[in-house]
Amino acid sequence: MADDVSSARVVVRGGSAGYAQEIEVGGHRFVADEPAKVGGTDTGPNPYDLLLASLGACSSMTLRMYADRKGWPLEGVTVRLSHRKIHSRDCAECETEEGFLDEIEESVSLSGPLDESQRARLFEISGR
Repeated sequence: MADDVSSARVVVRGGSAGYAQEIEVGGHRFVADEPAKVGGTDTGPNPYDLLLASLGACSSMTLRMYADRKGWPLEGVTVRLSHRKIHSRDCAECETEEGFLDEIEESVSLSGPLDESQRARLFEISGR
């Protein structure tokens, strides 16, 4: 595998010790890490939290774009997400019989003087 990442949009670098990772996205830099209880130094969010943040930002931005295009009075969007591992035996149609599956739950709150049909449409879109 080549070390040339000049065309990469996201670059992640880890050192020789610990779990902290330096992440570059365009001109932005931030850190990901693991909590101290699992051997990290807790200098940044863990990968699951970064994933949830990405999903939440995508949901919120999508609703904002849709409302803006429609000219709807959406004043704010709050997206709350959680992640947990569930036993695969809890899944009736799973491909595996052992191990865990990832479950992500999302809750969306809308603010602004939207009518019921606008709210229903925005919730429908957020469910996609």
